[in-house]
Amino acid sequence: MATGTKGMTNEGVMAWSRTALVWAGTLALVVGAYAACNWSRSLVPSRTIMVSADGKAAIKPDLGTITFSVVSEGASATAIQAENTRKMNEATAIVKGLGVDPKDIQTSSYNLSPKYSYEQKSGKSSIDGYQITQSVTVRVRNLDNSGKIVGALPASGVNQISGPSFSVENVDSYLSSARAEAFMKARSKAEALARAAGVSIGRVVTFSEGSGGGYSRPMYMKADMAAGGEAPAFEPGTDEAQVNVNVTFEIR
Repeated sequence: MATGTKGMTNEGVMAWSRTALVWAGTLALVVGAYAACNWSRSLVPSRTIMVSADGKAAIKPDLGTITFSVVSEGASATAIQAENTRKMNEATAIVKGLGVDPKDIQTSSYNLSPKYSYEQKSGKSSIDGYQITQSVTVRVRNLDNSGKIVGALPASGVNQISGPSFSVENVDSYLSSARAEAFMKARSKAEALARAAGVSIGRVVTFSEGSGGGYSRPMYMKADMAAGGEAPAFEPGTDEAQVNVNVTFEIR
């Protein structure tokens, strides 16, 4: 009696084990199929089409950059330093008086160096004077004042001027619209090619972007061109931002 009961128990265990193995195998197949499906979706389809397109946006410069310098020479380093400082302080005051915020005025360089003379007979060189060059870079946000600033600086003793160099402070705002245009053109081109080939396009597989176009329009002049305090006319004009995209679409 005990042996029969034990035999029945073993048979039940074996049956349960076989059922568990069947369910485990089924579950493994389901999970494996799901993983394989996801993996296959992550692969780049073998049938694709890649197109290139560009988008453009007109840029209106909103920032002008002017760099000016005072160069002083003399026998005494102390004397020319005092002279240079006076002229530069006066020039900076002019710039501030024309509406430039102090945070947009930056000393970009200061250099004091000796000047040497060479004695041919003795073969020796000696210091016979000094030169100071101090430069300031100014960001002008009211572009109408660019010419006024350049015209007024020489009266203070400024003897080197470069600029204005016109640029855009926030180029990304223009690139955004150019980017949207580029992607729209890319899809339109891909759809036209697909229709001609008798197929259709699906999801975007890969894409890349490149940008081009000029964002800076430099203008240079010498200080003597503005002598007399006249305000030269500067035209910032317009520029162009360009975005190029390469887009790969799946072919169905």
